[in-house]
Amino acid sequence: MDQSSLAMAQEIDFSLLALFVRASFTVKLVMIILVVASFWSWAIIVRKFIAYRAAKSEAEAFDRAFWSGEPLDELFDQIGTSPEGASQKIFAAGMMEWRRSHRQDGALIAGAQARIERSMDVAILKATEGLNYGLNFLATVGSISPFVGLFGTVWGIKVAFEEIAISQNTSLAVVAPGISEALVATALGLLAAIPAVIFYNKLSSDADRIASNYEAFADEFTTILSRQLDG
Repeated sequence: MDQSSLAMAQEIDFSLLALFVRASFTVKLVMIILVVASFWSWAIIVRKFIAYRAAKSEAEAFDRAFWSGEPLDELFDQIGTSPEGASQKIFAAGMMEWRRSHRQDGALIAGAQARIERSMDVAILKATEGLNYGLNFLATVGSISPFVGLFGTVWGIKVAFEEIAISQNTSLAVVAPGISEALVATALGLLAAIPAVIFYNKLSSDADRIASNYEAFADEFTTILSRQLDG
């Protein structure tokens, strides 16, 4: 490289902000989309960690109360018909249907157990939907962000070669800025995709585990009620 080209290269600002400012409109748009997707992904990740921790704590606290030996009717009267926690909602759904299944004379209406199970299944489904809400976005970001970044890179390289053809100058000082701007798009795509994939797998596993605990509780509760039905 001659001295003039070396001096020109040393004067070029290769900071991320400068690369963004010099990029073409299409590459800028790609970068903005990827940065927004990354921030949104991290917002979902943090919110899910907080929500899952709260769900686990609520389930553990309710489990202790449920198996404390306190009569189920009294426990239901304490938490009410519109509790906050998912475990409590599942329990309340079963208890409300249990009480509705009794006629005024105290006799049970036929098919009570099936209705109780369906009521708790609906409550579990709603709780599971809440646990999984937002995870699809992480999966989408993890799967398409590298390709969006690659598109920005390809477009940026195309623009760089067009500038080379117009200037008729193939020195590194002319080529490097455009190539650098293009490669930043790929880096941003990976920066958005990698955490999204890692935490999608982690959070999906946690959500499945919590949902399995809800289903296990519903089975145990159904067993308890079935003994009373049989009795």
